[in-house]
Amino acid sequence: MQVESFGTRVKKTTKKFFKTLGIILLIVAVIVFCFLYWATYEEGVMAGKVLRVSEKGMVFKTFEGKINLETFGALRGASPIAESFDFSIYKSEKDVIKELETVSLSGERVNLYFVKHYITFPWRGDTKYFVIRVERLGPGAK
Repeated sequence: MQVESFGTRVKKTTKKFFKTLGIILLIVAVIVFCFLYWATYEEGVMAGKVLRVSEKGMVFKTFEGKINLETFGALRGASPIAESFDFSIYKSEKDVIKELETVSLSGERVNLYFVKHYITFPWRGDTKYFVIRVERLGPGAK
């Protein structure tokens, strides 16, 4: 039986420690990524008229839109630009995209149901807000 030297034991122990630490850090990184990607921070409704819906991007094509909240000066001293709101649409939501394109051309008031994520990813959209459902209120609705 051969006795290991102190240096060999330290080398083995250090190697084992860093291997275990690397695996733990990798698992934590995957869990954090999954949380940031799929978890929602907020859910709600925006009401107004859809100003635009467009597909944009050079590398990652995403669907983006803007809604006019039509607060009519309810925000004291705010410009009309501050009363509009940018949002993104999941690429897989073809029905929502088609519906938003239709209402943006007709000028109808809509309720946009959305979810807000913690961070943005370039392949997903420019904003943290993603429209998941459109409720049409009609052109004369208040």
